[in-house]
Amino acid sequence: MGRGMMGCFSCLVGQSWIVLPLVLSQEFLVVFYSRFFINLGLWVVLFSGMAVDVAAAESITLGSGGVTGVYYPAGRALCRLVNKERSTHGIRCAVESTSGSLYNLDALGAQELDLGITQSDWEYHAYKGSGQLLDVAANSDLRTVFSMHTEAFTVVAREDSGIRSIDDIKGKRVNLGNPGSGQYATMKMLMKAKGWTEDDFSRVFEMSASNQATALCNDQIDVMVYIVGHPSGAIKEATTSCRSVIVDVTGDEVDQLINSHSYYRFASIPGGMYQGNKREVATFGVGATLISSAHVSDTVIYQVVRSVFEHFDEFKRSHPVFARLTKQQMVADSLSAPFHAGAVKYYKEVGLLK
Repeated sequence: MGRGMMGCFSCLVGQSWIVLPLVLSQEFLVVFYSRFFINLGLWVVLFSGMAVDVAAAESITLGSGGVTGVYYPAGRALCRLVNKERSTHGIRCAVESTSGSLYNLDALGAQELDLGITQSDWEYHAYKGSGQLLDVAANSDLRTVFSMHTEAFTVVAREDSGIRSIDDIKGKRVNLGNPGSGQYATMKMLMKAKGWTEDDFSRVFEMSASNQATALCNDQIDVMVYIVGHPSGAIKEATTSCRSVIVDVTGDEVDQLINSHSYYRFASIPGGMYQGNKREVATFGVGATLISSAHVSDTVIYQVVRSVFEHFDEFKRSHPVFARLTKQQMVADSLSAPFHAGAVKYYKEVGLLK
C-alpha cells in the first residue's frame, strides 16, 4: 500500500473497519473521501429526518369553560393524560378556558379548536342545525369522542329573596349567564317552555359563571343559574359565602321539556352536599360530552381516547364529579352526534363497541 508508512489510524467507513496508512496514494484518497462524504450525507439526512419528525409533532387545543366550573378542570385532566404519553405519540394538548358549550361548538366549526366540551343538547342542535340560539348552520362534521358526567340545571337563590321553587324567580333579579354558554341557552329554552320573556324579571344580567356567585352574595342579583356537575366549586362558593338555597326545577313544563327532548334527563342534587341545603333537590340535566371534528385526524383522536381510557382510574380521581363514571357509560350515554372514526377504532379494539 506504498512505502514510507509511518503509522495508521482506524475509522468507520460504511459497515466495516479498515486500516488507512498515513501515506496514501492519490487514487485511494479519492475513493476514501468519496465514500466518507457519501456516508456523512446519509447521517445528515437521517438526523434531518429526525428533526422534521420532532417539529411535526401535533399540537391540539381543547376548549373547556370557565375556571370555576367543571369543564376547565376536566379539560386540564384530559390534556394532562394526553401529555403524559407525549413521548409515545408526539401529541401535545393544551386546554383553553372559554365561555362554554356554544363557544366551543362555534370554534370547532371554524376549525379554531380541535376538541371541546359541550352539553349534549347543544351538540345535538349544532349537528342537526336545529338550535334557535345557534348562529351557525348544521355542522355535519361534528363528532362525539365520549360522554362524561351528568350536569344538573342548578338554580341558586339568596335565602332572603323568598325563592323556593323555579316559579318564584319571576319578578326577581336573574343572571341568565354568558350568551356563549350552555347555561344561557338552556335557561332560554326553559323560559320558552314556561312562556316567560326577560320582561318577566325585574332585571336580567349576562354575567359569566365565574362572577355570578360573588354577585349573588353581594346582593347584586337574587338568582343565579348554572348547568354543572356536582360537587361544584362555584355552587360551594355561593352557598358558603352567603345564606343561599338551591331550589327545585320541576313542574309540568319541565316534564314536557324532558319528555320531548332525548338529550334531557331527570336529575337531582344530593342533600347535604352544600352548606345550608340538607334536602335532595329535583331538577333536570344534560350530559357533558367531549367533541371533535371530522377534520381532526383519526390518529389524534385515537391517541386522546387511549390516553384517557388506559389511565381511567387517574381520570376518575381528577375531579369528584367523575367518581361514578364507567367506560361503558362514556360510550353509550347522551350521544348526540356520530362517534369520531378514531374513537371507534379504539372502542372496537377494546370491546366497548362491536
